[in-house]
Amino acid sequence: MEQQKGTTHHPRTVERRSVTQDMVQKLIAERTEMLALYCKLGGLEPYNVKGKISRTTPAPEQLQQFCQVLVDYIAAGHFSLYERIVNGTERRQQLSSLAEKLYPQIADTTEAALDFNDKYDCGDHCEITTSFPDDMSKLGEKIAARIELEDKMIKHLAASRRTS
Repeated sequence: MEQQKGTTHHPRTVERRSVTQDMVQKLIAERTEMLALYCKLGGLEPYNVKGKISRTTPAPEQLQQFCQVLVDYIAAGHFSLYERIVNGTERRQQLSSLAEKLYPQIADTTEAALDFNDKYDCGDHCEITTSFPDDMSKLGEKIAARIELEDKMIKHLAASRRTS
C-alpha cells in the first residue's frame, strides 16, 4: 500500500488514480499534437502576390492528417475521461458534479469538431471552399473553449488526488 501524508490508500484506489493519470496524459498528448497541426493549417493565411489577394489552401493530406488527429483528440477525452466520470464510475462526488456541469459544453465542442471532420476529411477528393478560413476560425474557438473546460477538470482531478 502507498503511504501519503500519513494516509494509507487501498491498492485499487492507487490503480484507479494511475489509470486516470494515464488518461489525462494521453489527452494532453493528443491535444498537443492536434494544436500543432491546427497552427500549421491556420498559418495558411491570405497573402498578397503582385497586387492580388491569394489564398493558400492546405494540401488534402495535411487536412486529412489534422482531421484524424482532431478525432483522436476528441475520442481521447470523450471515450476515456468524460465517459468514466459521466457514467458514474468516478467515486469523487465533487469531480462527478463538476463533470456533469461541464459535460454539455464539452459535448457541444465535440459536435463542432465532428462537423468539421465530416466536412473536410474527404481524402484527395475534398474541395476546400472559401469557407475554410471561417470554418477553421470557428473550430479554433470551440477548441479553445474545450481546452479551458478540460483544464478545469484536470486541475480538479489533480487537487482531489492530492487531498485524498
